[in-house]
Amino acid sequence: MDISIVVPVYNEEESLPELEKWIRKVMQENGFTYEILFIDDGSTDKSWEVIKGLFNKNASVVGTKFRRNHGKSAALNTAFKIAKGDVVVTMDADLQDSPDEVPELYRMIKEDGFDIVSGWKKKRHDPLSKTIPSKFFNFVTRKISGLPLHDFNCGLKAFKNEVIKNVEVYGEMHRYIPVMAKWAGFKNVGEKVVQHQERKFGVSKFGASRLVTGFLDLLSITFVGKFGKRPMHFLGTLGTIAFMLGFLILTYLSINKVFYKDYGMADRPIFYFGILALIIGTQLFVSGFIAELVARNSPKKDSYTIVETIGVEDKITSGTSPSSKVGSSLGL
Repeated sequence: MDISIVVPVYNEEESLPELEKWIRKVMQENGFTYEILFIDDGSTDKSWEVIKGLFNKNASVVGTKFRRNHGKSAALNTAFKIAKGDVVVTMDADLQDSPDEVPELYRMIKEDGFDIVSGWKKKRHDPLSKTIPSKFFNFVTRKISGLPLHDFNCGLKAFKNEVIKNVEVYGEMHRYIPVMAKWAGFKNVGEKVVQHQERKFGVSKFGASRLVTGFLDLLSITFVGKFGKRPMHFLGTLGTIAFMLGFLILTYLSINKVFYKDYGMADRPIFYFGILALIIGTQLFVSGFIAELVARNSPKKDSYTIVETIGVEDKITSGTSPSSKVGSSLGL
């Protein structure tokens, strides 16, 4: 199969028929073999009924429904597990990402040899309340990650299948997939200016809280990427530095008291700073040791439950409890 198109869905019933028709038209015009993976992230409207209707009309449609809303990362992670295409393209369900961009994204992966091609919405049809924070976020992410991408938040991206099979997306990490792929060894990352459409239906899911969570996720993914398998190197190093600093301060004060009869050292602020440094250093070192044990002995598990699938040949199991399972499969 040439292309898997992954579309996370949350309350987008009005846009889905037009999106499926648009994707099908582009795929047929270019002679691609393809599948469209609609992942219903706990929609409260009729999105799932629409997806089932699309499946009945187009055998290339694949659907998965979550019991409740878990976020875009969970939806992408589920789709990545079952995607069969040589190239996997992600796009949003709100019709703001153009399927007409897919053939060129496919070519850049297959012919130019990129591991990832990220879309860049150079001209955006969004309010300033969304574009200004996004520009600041992208600037900070570029500096921290070292990837020269202009639009980490763009939903339109293309990946080699090998990439998405080696990257686990969780939390709110979907915007950092290129960063995670880089840490996994896929460093050939490209960028393409893509057309950004005005929203026709529904409302934006963007909220102010994403600015805070996005920054925290960036720090988290940077730490995990560099020290996820060796947290002791980070925490242990900081702990050792703090401990040695405190030890040297207290040693200096002790020498002054013993040899120079300086009995007022307990009244100095530096005395309490030295004790604090010793305590913090010890805590950081122990935390690093515990984190090392956890990293080596605790496999990750998905915490979301799929209640229904359509067009999925290989059943997906997820969840942390024995009762978590895939619901009924239709059209198999």
